[in-house]
Amino acid sequence: MKIEIIANKRELQGTGASRRLRRAGKVPGIVYGGEVAAQPIELDHNALFHSLKQEAFHASILTMNLDGQKQQVLLRDYQMHAYRPLVMHADFQRVSADKKIHMRVPLHFINGDIAPGVKLQGGVVSHVMNELDISCLPADLPEFIEVDMKDVAVGHSVHVNDLKLPKGVEAVLHRGENPVVGTIVVPRGTTEAELAAGEEAAAVTTAAAPAAAAPAAAPAKAEKK
Repeated sequence: MKIEIIANKRELQGTGASRRLRRAGKVPGIVYGGEVAAQPIELDHNALFHSLKQEAFHASILTMNLDGQKQQVLLRDYQMHAYRPLVMHADFQRVSADKKIHMRVPLHFINGDIAPGVKLQGGVVSHVMNELDISCLPADLPEFIEVDMKDVAVGHSVHVNDLKLPKGVEAVLHRGENPVVGTIVVPRGTTEAELAAGEEAAAVTTAAAPAAAAPAAAPAKAEKK
């Protein structure tokens, strides 16, 4: 998904200049990184405000059109007004195609409705993490990473090392670390009898599957007299 943003160089700086920009419907910002000096910029407030509502805008390589010159950037930070729907400032970082970037990308949980812990045991999926720290080249940056819950039972979890990361993408972890991403827990108020019944149903279903898949036995031959 290609996203382009329009920006202009900002000549005047300081609190007063930023206040005047905001009154004019603009957002002060800055783009930095690479071998070029940091450049103060201004952006259209409404366009930026609506872009910030898109998940992909926060975890994608963006094309910034700065006074007609295009460059690849990442959104690194932004500040909102304390109680008004107003973007106060935005920071962007230039990226190079041959240098790895460090990003936090969203996690998308899938197949929770068919997980044994949900379908048979009455559990609910708990999202322990909603984002994952990754490292990759800009071209390999995924918009999101899937967390497949289809085989998870109550009390079991999916860890970072269980995730199928796209090619060229590495999770940023400390040595020996393997945190829980998601798990299935029993809702409050569930009785032990209800939990036991769910576990029994799960066990029966698991045991019945191989039997159903097994070929039927050949009919016995009639005994010769």
